[in-house]
Amino acid sequence: MDPIIIIALSLFAVVVGILIGSVGIGGVLLVPFLTYVTGLNIHTAIAAAMFGYLFAGIVGAIFYARHGSIEWSMASWLLAGAMPGALIGALGAIYTPGEGLEFVIAVLVFIAGINALRRRKIKVDPRKISNPFLLFGLGVIIGVGSAMTGTGGPLFTVPIMVSLKVPAHTAVGLSQAVQAPMASLATVGNFWYGHVDIVTSAILSAGLVIGVAAGAKIAHVFSPSIMSSIVAWILIAVGIFLIIRLAMSL
Repeated sequence: MDPIIIIALSLFAVVVGILIGSVGIGGVLLVPFLTYVTGLNIHTAIAAAMFGYLFAGIVGAIFYARHGSIEWSMASWLLAGAMPGALIGALGAIYTPGEGLEFVIAVLVFIAGINALRRRKIKVDPRKISNPFLLFGLGVIIGVGSAMTGTGGPLFTVPIMVSLKVPAHTAVGLSQAVQAPMASLATVGNFWYGHVDIVTSAILSAGLVIGVAAGAKIAHVFSPSIMSSIVAWILIAVGIFLIIRLAMSL
């Protein structure tokens, strides 16, 4: 790999890691970068991203757990669904066209951001989800969708949790908790099909770990109210970015 590409990839991975660690959203930028800048095919790019999320998730979960921002009773049921979902998603990604799924993701993310802003204006009380069957089902959706798109668990977890009135810090904390176990199973599937580029994956992992550690520290500097606003606007911006990207590719 060209040294300039290595440097660019490392720096970009740090930036993406900061976004993932602070607001849970950022992985959506990684696969396009890998395909357009480094020239990797889509399946190899997704596999490299999922490999990186494995280590980023471990670091993120440690930092958020230290701040008490992970509801482990919720996380355990999400994980129960997300882990087999990720394995299914990794295997199904090979045969599934991405455009339709990306459009659904874009709409989901955008609407979640709008709803989060609306709820702040009308002072909706935060919520903790306790129904294990609901959490398990959401986990399956998160696992399948994340593995199929290479976006990582946070892109699905945060919008879904925010839409269900879960506080922003908790939503991001949950996304960190599900990320590593889910990425590990997705990576098993990717290794099975021979899509993992070890060099690219290692570079990504190092950058993401550094970025997530910094992002998690940044997130806990802000109050829950400010954090909710930041997450909401990031969701809206990412939703618009995805819609524009899809429109340009048509």
